[in-house]
Amino acid sequence: MSKQQGSRETRTVWSVLAERAGRDPDGKLAKCGGPWVTNSEMHGAAERVAAGLAELGLGKGDRLAFIAPNRPEVLELLFAVARLGAVQVPLNYFLKGDFLQHQLADSAAQILVCDAAGYASASALLPDTSIKHVVMLDEADGAPSVALTSFADLRAHDPAGLPNVEVEPHDPFSIIYTSGTTGLPKGCVLPHGSFIAGTAAFEDAGWIAPGDRIFTAFPLFHTSGQIIALMNALVVGESVCFEPGFSASTFIARAGEEQATVLQGVGPMAMALLAQPEAPSDTDHRLRLASFIPMDPASQQALSTRLGTPVTSAAFGQTEANPVSMGRIDRVDKPGSAGPASANFEIQIVDDDDQPVAAGTVGEICVRPTQPWTMFTGYWNAPEATLATFRNLWHHTGDYGTLDDDGYLFFVDRKKDALRRRGENISSFQLEAAITKHPSVAQVAVVAEPSPLGEDDVRACLVLAPDASLSPETFFEFCKEHLPYYAIPRYVDVRAALPANAMGRVMKHLLREEGVSSEMWDLEALGLSVAKDERR
Repeated sequence: MSKQQGSRETRTVWSVLAERAGRDPDGKLAKCGGPWVTNSEMHGAAERVAAGLAELGLGKGDRLAFIAPNRPEVLELLFAVARLGAVQVPLNYFLKGDFLQHQLADSAAQILVCDAAGYASASALLPDTSIKHVVMLDEADGAPSVALTSFADLRAHDPAGLPNVEVEPHDPFSIIYTSGTTGLPKGCVLPHGSFIAGTAAFEDAGWIAPGDRIFTAFPLFHTSGQIIALMNALVVGESVCFEPGFSASTFIARAGEEQATVLQGVGPMAMALLAQPEAPSDTDHRLRLASFIPMDPASQQALSTRLGTPVTSAAFGQTEANPVSMGRIDRVDKPGSAGPASANFEIQIVDDDDQPVAAGTVGEICVRPTQPWTMFTGYWNAPEATLATFRNLWHHTGDYGTLDDDGYLFFVDRKKDALRRRGENISSFQLEAAITKHPSVAQVAVVAEPSPLGEDDVRACLVLAPDASLSPETFFEFCKEHLPYYAIPRYVDVRAALPANAMGRVMKHLLREEGVSSEMWDLEALGLSVAKDERR
């Protein structure tokens, strides 16, 4: 059996596309803000882009970073990188300043592909990185600090001279950065096998089936967009339509227009949909399933009734391992659970001494694979962190949960001191470091506050420098310039001191217990907020 015809365990991202283009050349594969692209069109475009990247010096194992919202070129780029056996480094397109600098420099990427807004954020940082070439999706403003070329030029290359590259399931395909808690964000190295293997769990649970058309606004810089949407459509389903961005007022209607059968999103999207006025489009669709993670059972049922289709949120995973657990569509799962372990993973709940705990007892969720190359292979350039998380032969997720007697997982809370807002993970360590750069701020601690959208709002607790002053407006302008929109604190607590223990460590649990008071600034209530589409 050839690799292209083999099982999921022996296939790579490129071999799957090549096989599908040969089997069904005219079948629709993807749409991303433009017309539908067929399997053969995607295959041909990716080969041309790969030829252009090879001419720039990109080869097997080399890193290529990209900064761009959902657009057709990103899909071509992903497959082109896979064709060359290179490694993609997808960067959140809202990153700025030190947030962006760290990931560009740490990944040692030699090529950056970006749109105009991404270039505006990255251009001044490039001299302190390994970037040698920038490929522009749009026209670039300002004097370039490195060699520039256009994506259109890459597309014009002849792929006839492309070398055959041997790529195996264990070869790395992506470095995706996760939020740091006690340090800077770490790059998860994901092999080709992890992009393919997870699709079996989605198919087995009924979340995707042959012939399905997925509709989503998942960003293509996340594993949600690349694996849950794109790879599930490529390996199991039929096609996927990526929206350039999420709009609660048009999302369901657009899904109906595109004849989607599966809707994918995150919990805050679902809550935004429920907040919309009822409309005929709520049930004018072909949807057989919608998935939004996380959601509370009551909201899940309300959205299911509203759409007239099953809604599920029974799953648990993270960039390092996904999906760890899933609820099946063909049976009624336990309300609030994340389902039982998927076929690719074992789950164990342990105490602080790494000893297994009894069913129903809260502990840290630990996982390990049952098949090779189904999860990340380590953290990029961080062997100590890799060894620490794989302690005692289990990957420690940093999340608290329980397992019941039937093996169903229930997520309880994040053990790590991270925050999640607007569907994005936020490193409290990195956010505090960025805010401390304000000249009036001497010390800062950030904590999470409950959000009406079901995730977190950010509260920044500030101690000002001696004789310094600060206004809500000046602090907001600083944050707007230096932080991603989703990391800008909503609440600001200016105080004389932060509670600390004998070692000087801030006791954040005391700050959380205080909660929000009327003396604190609520920047959103003051009209100081940034919309998601305001990248500059």
